[in-house]
Amino acid sequence: MTKPLVRIVKDVVKFVGGPFFLVYLFWRAFFRRWQFLKLGNTASTPAESNPLRDYFQNHRKGPGIWKWDHYFDIYHRHFERFRGQEVHILEIGIYSGGSLGMWRDYFGPRCHVYGVDIEPACKVYERDGVKVFIGNQADRSFWRRFWQEVPRIDIIIDDGGHRTDQQIITLEETLPKLSPGGVFLCEDVHGTYKGFTAYIDGLMHQLTAGDLVHNLDNDSRRLTARANSFQESIGSIHSYPFVTVIEKRAKRLQEFVAPKHGTEWQPFMK
Repeated sequence: MTKPLVRIVKDVVKFVGGPFFLVYLFWRAFFRRWQFLKLGNTASTPAESNPLRDYFQNHRKGPGIWKWDHYFDIYHRHFERFRGQEVHILEIGIYSGGSLGMWRDYFGPRCHVYGVDIEPACKVYERDGVKVFIGNQADRSFWRRFWQEVPRIDIIIDDGGHRTDQQIITLEETLPKLSPGGVFLCEDVHGTYKGFTAYIDGLMHQLTAGDLVHNLDNDSRRLTARANSFQESIGSIHSYPFVTVIEKRAKRLQEFVAPKHGTEWQPFMK
């Protein structure tokens, strides 16, 4: 381990000041993010054409939009398949309202946008195809009321208060309600010791967990593993600088299967 990394580890221990397990969680979350940045984020390399970036670059007047530039490639990568379809999108954190129009332009006339903000002034952005709810994203009772009025959401964008408790409560109250095949995206996950990042790291443990079953006499089912309750509905978790994306499966998965094909095998492994 290099001297800078050793220094970082010591800083983590000093900062957390808690049991070793907590230090481990914070350090592991940081190291994953550091390693990702060191290797480079090829997934968010600007594409030749990105309608969302084009919209933003040409938007000079009217309701404000404030986004990190690399977000537009992340949006386009995960949202493009919904374009031109009937899609119900929830954005938490409206601010000056400009992104509500951006989503309508990007997804098309069959897009239904729902905005959530704690500031009553944001109600002014409600119009045809856009409904605004005023409430606190960290209030679980607010989400119960929200889901009574909104039965379907395909895409969730959390650009709200950015506090760890707000992000975790929002995830817990919305992810189970997200449509099959839907996308949850949390923005502005800033900070080396961000608690939400450690929380997502815990979800990663659930996503990669598996008790493997070896079926020696059945090559079509040579290895199997029953999906746990999280893997049944969650297909993937993606980590980018400042952004976490969770994608749900279109259909529930019961098990993972690894068949063997071929007739020639090295003898050191059966």
